[in-house]
Amino acid sequence: MILSRRRLIARTAKFVAQLAALVAVTLPLAGYVSIEALFAPKAEPWPRWQAHDPASEATVDHAAWGRLLESYLRPGPLSDEDGVNHFDYAAVTIADRAALGRYITDLAALRIDDYSRSEQFAYWVNLYNALTVHVVLTHYPVASIRDIDVSPGLFSDGPWDRPLVIVAGEALTLNDIEHRILRPIWQDPRIHYAVNCASVGCPNLQAVPFTAENAEELLESAARAYVNSPRGLQFVENGLVVSSIYVWFQEDFGDSDADVIAHLERYAEPALADRIRQTPRLSGHTYDWALNDARRAGS
Repeated sequence: MILSRRRLIARTAKFVAQLAALVAVTLPLAGYVSIEALFAPKAEPWPRWQAHDPASEATVDHAAWGRLLESYLRPGPLSDEDGVNHFDYAAVTIADRAALGRYITDLAALRIDDYSRSEQFAYWVNLYNALTVHVVLTHYPVASIRDIDVSPGLFSDGPWDRPLVIVAGEALTLNDIEHRILRPIWQDPRIHYAVNCASVGCPNLQAVPFTAENAEELLESAARAYVNSPRGLQFVENGLVVSSIYVWFQEDFGDSDADVIAHLERYAEPALADRIRQTPRLSGHTYDWALNDARRAGS
C-alpha cells in the first residue's frame, strides 16, 4: 500500500500554513520543501499495467466523454482572467450523470492490455478525469474536492485513496492511476497538465478528450496555458512563487530548482521567459484548492 498520497500533501500544506498564520498558502521554500517531499506521492510502478500491444491499431471511443465536456465545461477566457476552465456541476442532468457512469463502465470493461501505448495513455487520462468529475457530482455541492473525505485512513482528506473503478479485476484509486500507472510508465512531466483534480489551482480540464492522435498537441498547449497563467507562476520581490505542483512533484521536472525554472522557461511566452531569466530563484509556492465550479466562478 502506498503511504505517500496527495491528500497527505494537502493536509500538510494546510497545517504548515496555519502554523505560519498565513492567509494564503504561499510559503517560503526554505524548510518547507523537505516536509512536502516527505509526503509527496512517488512514481511507484505497478508491473501489472506494463502490458501493451505495440502492433495494435484498435482505438478507444471517448465520444461520450467529449459530449459531456462540450455540454458542461466553461472555457477559462470566458470565465476569469486566470484562464481557468470551470465545470458546471450543478447543470448536469440525471441523464448525463447516467451517461458518465456508462462511459466509465465501458472503459473499465475494455481489455486495455490489448491496446497500444498511445491509446493506453489517452485511456488512463480520460478515465482519471471522468472519475474525478463523477466523484464530485456524487458529493456535490462541495467547496473543494478535499471536502470529499471518502478515502480510508485517519488523515483522509479527499477521494484519492478510495477505490473508484475495477479494471481487469483490479480495484483502482485515482492515486493508482496517476502515481502507479501514468507517471511511472510514461515518465513525462506534462502528465501533470493532463490529469485534473477539479481545483482552480490545477491545470485545466481540457475541452476535448485525449486521444492517441491529439495527446501531444494537448499536452503542449496545456503546459503553455498553465505556465503562462498566474496559477503556474507569479513574481514577488525576492523571486518566483510557483504552483505547488512543481514542488510536490519536482522529481518529474528535474533534480533541482534550476530544472523547474528551465521547464518554466521552455513553455513561457518570450516576455515571460525573459523575466524568469532575470528572476531565477524560487521563493515560494501556492495552490488554490477551491472547486473548479462554474456556478462559483459566475457568482
